[in-house]
Amino acid sequence: MPTSAPGNRPGIRSGRPRRARRGFTLIEVMVVLAIIAIGVGLVALAIPDPARTRLDTEAARLVALLETARTEARVSGLAVLWVPGTDAQGDAFRFEGLPAALALPTHWLDDRVSAEVVGGVALTLGPEAILPPQRVVLHLDDRRVEIGSDGLGAFAVEPARAGAAS
Repeated sequence: MPTSAPGNRPGIRSGRPRRARRGFTLIEVMVVLAIIAIGVGLVALAIPDPARTRLDTEAARLVALLETARTEARVSGLAVLWVPGTDAQGDAFRFEGLPAALALPTHWLDDRVSAEVVGGVALTLGPEAILPPQRVVLHLDDRRVEIGSDGLGAFAVEPARAGAAS
């Protein structure tokens, strides 16, 4: 059953001229460009910052090392200190007071990482159960991460503060 009336079929000229359609309209091109821009923006936000990732890895590793040394200090009753800074052997940090059998790492995974103890030169890890609040700041390029403990709880990566460089 035909649905078009005579004279309305394609190819038959009516009273108005038909416009040949070529290419895309400006609106179509702008919509496509906007979709591409949104996609590129989302991909750029999803790509992690390599320096931030390295620093986060170092911070998590240092938290684990500090808690290991703190537990050993409490169990064995030893006074243990964590001291950052390169020493005569080229170690980036060291644990003073731990038995030689417990050989914890003394280097960063990335040689560009540096650490500073806030308000002192070393962290006290034991043997007391209650310690003063302590903080360490790790640096990599222009990035920084703070690790701290209130003295009772475990060491943990502290959330970034407003106005601090991340």
